[in-house]
Amino acid sequence: MSNLPGFRTDGRWIRSMRGEKSPVDPCLPYGWFNEQELDLEGGVKEVSAILLTNRECPFTCLMCDLWKHTSQKKVPVGAIPAQIEYALERLEPASYLKLYNSGSFFDSGAIPVEDYPAIATLSSMFERVLVESQPSFIGGHSLEFSRMLEGQLQVAMGLETVHPEVLPLLNKGMTLEDFKRSVDYLHSRGISTRAFIILRPPFLNEAEGVEWACRSIDFAFSCGVEVCSVIPVRSGNGALDQLAAEGYFSAPSIRSLEQVMEYGLGLKKGLVFADLWDLERFSTCTRCFSSRKERLNQMNLSQKQQKSVSCDC
Repeated sequence: MSNLPGFRTDGRWIRSMRGEKSPVDPCLPYGWFNEQELDLEGGVKEVSAILLTNRECPFTCLMCDLWKHTSQKKVPVGAIPAQIEYALERLEPASYLKLYNSGSFFDSGAIPVEDYPAIATLSSMFERVLVESQPSFIGGHSLEFSRMLEGQLQVAMGLETVHPEVLPLLNKGMTLEDFKRSVDYLHSRGISTRAFIILRPPFLNEAEGVEWACRSIDFAFSCGVEVCSVIPVRSGNGALDQLAAEGYFSAPSIRSLEQVMEYGLGLKKGLVFADLWDLERFSTCTRCFSSRKERLNQMNLSQKQQKSVSCDC
């Protein structure tokens, strides 16, 4: 394994590395878009994704850059439904809804419980609603919200990595046992789950990054998770830039993402998606990038292996 740092990657140090936040309006989401995604039944669905503006997550994860678009304090009751309504009025119709809030949906300091009924009403036309949460917030609120929905709830949680030394350094405040316990709780109540898995976190070299992403997929599926989303770790949050300068972090290559996808799809234990957001930064070859991106996109939509891209790079 690569060398570990001789200092603590705790919340205080991580925050000290940050730049400025972007200005946000508590009444407006900071992003919204439609995308396509394969469902568990094998059909391609149209998905509306809304990036909600709210208070920063109380956990200060080492690799997170979502704090850039968060408010300084809790948004007022009614603001989140207003944001959702604003975005839905501007999005094309879809079957699934993703509500991403830069933290945990079931953190009452981020999404007021009083807003659950209004959010459920706005979500009534969707077959499935996906929200994200840190395992610590899984409990009564998740069950309460699920019961209000007409469609099915799916909860995405950041497993990140099962590497025994790296996971504690990410400052997630979570153990593998916490993750599995939360998955068990949700499944026992009929709520499906998705795992976020990061490719090449700090302190791992390229080969280790691939190996531990694959091991993390294995663990997620062994817990019963239905979907794994593989996210290449990107710099730009301050802490990772400092670690890169000191030789503790390098962004993964697009080929490594392909390798992890090939492995995950080969398991045939659940859906595996590659995060294609800002994918250009993980490629050093302009000749084959478009072909590799399209290959990954087709793997996402078909869940089948695609012909490898050949390039002398």
